[in-house]
Amino acid sequence: MGVLNVRNGKLVLQFRYRGQRCREQTQLPDNKANRNRLDRLLKRIEAEIVLDTFDYSAYFPKSSMAKRFAEVKRREETAKSYFEAPESPKFQEFAEIWLAEMKVEWSHGHLVDVEGVLNKYLLPTFGSKRISAINKAQIMQFRSFLAKVPGRNAQFLSPSRINHIMTPLRMILNEAADRYDFTPAWKNIKALKVGRTEVDPFSLEEVERFLKYVDEEYHAYYVTRFFTGMRTGEVDGLMWEAVDLENKTITVSQSIVRGRLKGLKTDGSYRVIQLTDRVVEALEKHCVCADKKLKYVFTNAQNRHLNYAVVARSVWYPAIERAGLKRRNPYQTRHTFATLLLAAGESPEWIANQMGHTTTTMLFRVYSRYVPNLTRRDGSAFAAFLNAGGN
Repeated sequence: MGVLNVRNGKLVLQFRYRGQRCREQTQLPDNKANRNRLDRLLKRIEAEIVLDTFDYSAYFPKSSMAKRFAEVKRREETAKSYFEAPESPKFQEFAEIWLAEMKVEWSHGHLVDVEGVLNKYLLPTFGSKRISAINKAQIMQFRSFLAKVPGRNAQFLSPSRINHIMTPLRMILNEAADRYDFTPAWKNIKALKVGRTEVDPFSLEEVERFLKYVDEEYHAYYVTRFFTGMRTGEVDGLMWEAVDLENKTITVSQSIVRGRLKGLKTDGSYRVIQLTDRVVEALEKHCVCADKKLKYVFTNAQNRHLNYAVVARSVWYPAIERAGLKRRNPYQTRHTFATLLLAAGESPEWIANQMGHTTTTMLFRVYSRYVPNLTRRDGSAFAAFLNAGGN
């Protein structure tokens, strides 16, 4: 990342190009206007470096570094035939072939995700390059560039999102290297470290407060979400045929993903959820008002299944605000269900089954730290057990 320094009262540009640290002295005095001007210049230089269009001599024609890089570029162009596969296509051409071949293996949702990454990030950067000429330095520069791209809520792209963008790039480059017999550029590039899953569950008091302020027509919907732990796509894709109010169960076997109904991602996600009386009562009341001709349990004004983005924007967040609660995303309903069950002392194996996990590993890794805050101080249960003589 480029920075501005000061030497003898004049601003100095500092950045890295082709693995070299470059410093260029300016004659501009150190003040706010000049800093803003040079900051914009640095960003333009860094963008051109990522896109491999940076011409050092165009910016600093009298610099000794410009002459050095010009010579390096001349030698590279002379030796191009030695490190490029003559038959390899441009990145965009191969990406289109690869995408067409992979369609049959992927779900619609995943295909849409990959196409989005290609069109927004990969093709603008690498599309016109010969795929065999893309090198590791360019890949690393591209990843550094992504770290400065604005994401949601005025923040930068998260490490998880950057890894998500880099994965198709890795797959495309490695597949092309195999087909056209050139050395793959993707070598010893590790994924960025991703932090813990963001978990910010509601307390039971907060759940009740939210349900008090949510629109009445969505009351049963959120009771179901908070007290079954169903994923957004699972509850939005829930059909009446999967609901057994007499035996107090919901069979989870499908999900709505990007507007399409599909099977679940893993075998463990297929499950039968045991319903509490609270959920049964809410669904019974909802059933009285619902149109029995509609297959989906929860529908919108057009009698279609719910759209999670629309419901979050028009129902969830307004209810959060009216209730005076901390702003959290709707997926926290699932986290809330898990933490409340753990706090109640339910069997971890049973909780994992209700959540759609095949083991308790994720349960303890993600949720267990919330249990002491929801129930009692650490060690009190064990102390009571000892005081009672093991009874």
